[in-house]
Formats: sequence, structure tokens, C-alpha cells
Amino acid sequence: MDNLTPFTITRLPRILFGAGRISELPALVAAYGPHTLIVTGERSFRATVQWPALTRALAEHKIHYDELRVSGEPSPQFVDAAVARFRLHHIKSVIGIGGGSVLDAAKAIAGLLPYGNSVLDHLENVGRNIPYHGPALPFIAVPTTAGTGSEATKNAVLSIHGEQGFKKSFRHETLVPEYALIDPDLLATCPSSLIAADGMDAFTQLLESFVSAKANYFTDALAWSGMEAVQRGFFAALSDNDEGSAATGRAWMAYAALLSGITLAQVGLGSVHGLASPLGAFFPIPHGVACGTLVAMATHINIAALRARVPHHPALAKYARVGRLLENNPEMGDVQAQDQLVTRLSHWTEQLALPRLSHFGVCEGDIPRIVANSRGSSMTTNPLVLDDTEIAAIVRARL
Repeated sequence: MDNLTPFTITRLPRILFGAGRISELPALVAAYGPHTLIVTGERSFRATVQWPALTRALAEHKIHYDELRVSGEPSPQFVDAAVARFRLHHIKSVIGIGGGSVLDAAKAIAGLLPYGNSVLDHLENVGRNIPYHGPALPFIAVPTTAGTGSEATKNAVLSIHGEQGFKKSFRHETLVPEYALIDPDLLATCPSSLIAADGMDAFTQLLESFVSAKANYFTDALAWSGMEAVQRGFFAALSDNDEGSAATGRAWMAYAALLSGITLAQVGLGSVHGLASPLGAFFPIPHGVACGTLVAMATHINIAALRARVPHHPALAKYARVGRLLENNPEMGDVQAQDQLVTRLSHWTEQLALPRLSHFGVCEGDIPRIVANSRGSSMTTNPLVLDDTEIAAIVRARL
């Protein structure tokens, strides 16, 4: 019997999950004081019936609010400008309602509003390396997509795009949201292309944390539950013909995304996210698309490398378990199940019409620069260290 090895679980948000739970948001905010900052995307949530209902309920609770809209992935300059704009408004809490970019922006702003300094003081690897100690303002995360899991993490991902671009995290345990309020009804207006890309991101995060070098029994249980949820709900959420089935699927995917955020925050990710960082910085590739288009090939390369160099590595047995899950065949042998996992992920990539990297301008000559910038924190928890040739092969296969 395997030994139960020691592990540490860092801070988690208080979690409210279920259809209609956005109605509880005003009461949560009221507990922190009469003035909040609401951070949303440009249009999607504000165009729904929930937006006027929320603003009315905030008024009934005598809560005043400032508003901020996020368009695209937030940059350090965007965060700094928001902090300067709202610094003296006596804001007592921050609400983020939107996708991962909105939640990351709101999380960073909540961390800096009490102090007024630049996020570049604390941004990993590109900032001034000044330790952040917190505390942040109370932050309530309300995801309207099912992908990044940012509602359960301590990092706010900020980006600069272009030749000298980067995607880096402002990261600290005090940035974990006070509450993660997950209402699957908020996913109803997501276009199918967004559900597809975000769903692949969530599954990738679950798979990578399941085989992470830091994985433990606690996170394995959550990652497995999340992958079961993807198996139940992913393609149902994409259904155009049965709204009842689609709503159930969206609930499973919201649950899966939440668990993916919890597990990645505890044990890290792997080669897909190691590559998604430079790809998203240097090229206009949405994060979910980058993960979705790479995961099959990255899984293939990991399995091949493990078979060749560490044939008894526990990650191989885990890959086989996931293969049996997705094929709904508990009797399948390990090697066949590992191969079928890669085949299934490749099939999903084609079925969902996820674009190749060349669609975004990536070419053969870009591969060395991408590989050189891929060895961030996510790559350190890949189940084994891949060499540059293996990392390049992942990118090249998806040009």
C-alpha cells in the first residue's frame, strides 16, 4: 500500500455554488461596508437581466458602487491606472464578475488599492521583486465562464502583448478571494466557442494537476472529480438542441473549472501551461485556445518521455486512469488507455475546431524563442523535465 505522504493545502475561498446564487451577492458585500468596486467585462454580463437585478439589490442594501470595465487581458498599466483612479474612493471591497481576465484584474486591484503602489513592484520575474505582504481588500469572485479557475487561486495574471511581451503573475496568498460565488446560470449567454476553449482549459488544468510532480491524495481526489464532471458535462454544455441538457452541462463545467482552480493553486500545472505563457504573450492567442490546441500533443510527448526514461513513474498509471475514464472502459490496459487518452484529446481538438498555432502567426522560426520562454513555474511541476527538443515538438506539431 502506498504511503500517505505529507502535503500542505494553502488558503481557499469560501465557496457558494449553485444556480441563482448571485442573488446572495449584495448581502455578502454589505458585510464589508457601504462602498464597493464592481469590475466586469465590457458587455456580456451587463447585457443580461442579472445586471439590473444586481444594481437594484445593491441599492436596497444601501451599497454605493464604482464601476470598471475590462476589455481583453489586463496589463500592469491597466491595473495601475485603476488603482490610481479609485485609490481615494474609500472602497471597502471589490467584486469581479466575468471571465478569467476580469477576475485577474479585479484580484490585482483589490491587492493594491490599500497601498496605491504599482503592480510592477510585485510582478514575478519582470517586476521590482519587492515582497507583497497584504492584506488585500476583501475580494468576491463571480465567474461567468468555466475555464481559468481564477476564482480559487492566489495569482492575478497580467500581460503585455507583442515582441517583448510577457504573461506573469502577481501572486500572494492574501489575494485569494474571500468568496467564490459560482452560479452556473451566468454561463447561459456564453457562445459555444468560448465554452469549448474554456472547457479545454479547465480539463487541461485538471489533467496537469493530476499528474503534477507535487500532486497529493487530496488534490488527486478533486482533480478526478473535476475530470468526471467534464466527462458528464462538456459536450452537453455545447448542445444547441436541448437547453435542459445544456444547462446541466454548464453546471458540471462550472464545477470542473472551480476544482481546476483549486488543484492548480495547490500543486501547479505542466508543459501545456508552460507553453501557453509565451504563446499568449507573443501572439494574439486566447489562453483557452492555446491550452486546447496543445494538450493532446503535450500529453503524447509526456507519455512517450515517461515510458522511455521513467517507465514506472506514477504519472503513467494516472494517464491510464484518465484514458479509461474518457473511453468509459474500466477494463482497458494501461498502455492502450494511455494511447486512447491521446487519441481522445486529439479528437476533441478536431471536433471543437480549435485553430492551429499558425492561425495566429506562429511559424517555425518562432519555436526557439517560445521554448526559451516556456520554463516558468508551470513547467517545473510537469511530471518530468522535458528537453528543448521535446518542448519544440509540441509546438511544431500544432503549427
